[in-house]
Amino acid sequence: MASTPDELTINYSEGGIDVVKELDKAVLSKGAWTTILFRYQDWDPRKEEYSKDRFSIRRYQKRNGEYQQKSKFNISSPDQARQLIESLNKWLDE
Repeated sequence: MASTPDELTINYSEGGIDVVKELDKAVLSKGAWTTILFRYQDWDPRKEEYSKDRFSIRRYQKRNGEYQQKSKFNISSPDQARQLIESLNKWLDE
């Protein structure tokens, strides 16, 4: 388990294949509760290639010196990501 936010990852390998490949991350908050935005790709075994970029917001709680995932929100498409950005920009400009 990770003891710092920088150690948290969503990389996942199975049978020698990186099933989830983390491309980047942004630590949005640190502390007892940490929030991280991940950019990643999933392996598609049928096509034998990685998916388009995907995004996930995950919340971790630090207990006994280690972080445990408590919740996640997967952004399912580029359109949904753009809508999220547009809404946040609109609200921040109010």
